[in-house]
Amino acid sequence: MKTPISRLRTIGMYEGISYLLLLGIAMPLKYMFDMPLFVKYIGWAHGVLFVLYMVALLQVVLVHRWSFMKAAAGFVASLLPFGPFILDKKLLQEEEKPKAAVKQKQTA
Repeated sequence: MKTPISRLRTIGMYEGISYLLLLGIAMPLKYMFDMPLFVKYIGWAHGVLFVLYMVALLQVVLVHRWSFMKAAAGFVASLLPFGPFILDKKLLQEEEKPKAAVKQKQTA
């Protein structure tokens, strides 16, 4: 988690997992089996991770000077159940661009 993008990717993974747990396990337990305790704790963890995700997204937007559309895509990804995982693939490509440019300079 040395770079802003790697922080966003890491937090995004945890946020995405917590969202899937909330939607796929905690909510059905609450409404089908009258067990609201899971929603309380998983929902709380997801809320904290969501806030951390937004802070990490803001940092990436400011450091890398992302356009409004890229920032909006990052926000929308956090609202979709598998959005953070799809965004992670794009962020990995963006994170590897500078590494590829350095390797290309070294071979030239």
